[in-house]
Amino acid sequence: MQQPRNFDDLKFSSIHRRIMLWGSGGPFLDGYVLVIIGVALEQLTPLLHLDAEWIGALGAATLAGLFIGTSLFGYICDKVGRRKMFLLDIIAIGVISVATMFVSTPLELLVMRVLIGIVIGADYPIATSMITEFSNTRQRAFSIGFIAAMWYVGATCANLVGYWLYDMEGGWRWMLGSAFIPCLIILIGRFDLPESPRWLLRKGRVKECEQMMIKLFGEPVCFDDEPPQETRFLQLFNRRHFPFVLFVAAIWTCQVIPMFAIYTFGPQIVGLLGWEQGRNAALGNVVIS
Repeated sequence: MQQPRNFDDLKFSSIHRRIMLWGSGGPFLDGYVLVIIGVALEQLTPLLHLDAEWIGALGAATLAGLFIGTSLFGYICDKVGRRKMFLLDIIAIGVISVATMFVSTPLELLVMRVLIGIVIGADYPIATSMITEFSNTRQRAFSIGFIAAMWYVGATCANLVGYWLYDMEGGWRWMLGSAFIPCLIILIGRFDLPESPRWLLRKGRVKECEQMMIKLFGEPVCFDDEPPQETRFLQLFNRRHFPFVLFVAAIWTCQVIPMFAIYTFGPQIVGLLGWEQGRNAALGNVVIS
């Protein structure tokens, strides 16, 4: 009888590359959706009569949605599985992107920005779990770094698309709806990806996990993970864990809040620095990205 091979001894194969690539679609869309609104606001400000308060609220709306999505959907993902949520959240991003094309008031736009922030935020714990649970210890750092880099790829693509669509009639509508295209590509790429093997094991679906490993790698595969232990959310705030939580939260807060401000209002900032306003400001924002 063939002895199972340890998962950490497997080579970096095509299935690992596919999961890493399509799993990074969420951060790509995060960068894309965040930055494209900055270009669209150049046209939306006079059209919807947006004052400073509305512009600030629209800029913060996606960040607020991200906070809700990441907090809520990590728990849901643990309950229903990685693969199912891996597909549903991308569908939701595409649908909301198309719906945003038809807003006619600042409030409608604000609601759409919060909603798209929620579903993009949902993808972070889903995709991160999927990628880390399908990566061995040697690949994990590279895979997570790849996810982070794709955010900036999305931001750069958004500026280029905004520059291209700026002079088109109703350009802002096409900008905000353009996220549907990468959503469709990512959905196709994710469609035949398997469920996380570690999630299957935690749910007691051992036979299904074994069959999936043989199908993917052509041989039995075993995992040397420690048995899962029951934990509670409030354990994050005990004396042992809370200093680490606080440290990581402080780093992310210092990074994300100014980064969101710079990228959301990038074209306006570039214009104030002396670059030409409007269409060319989007091109100048590529340098920031």
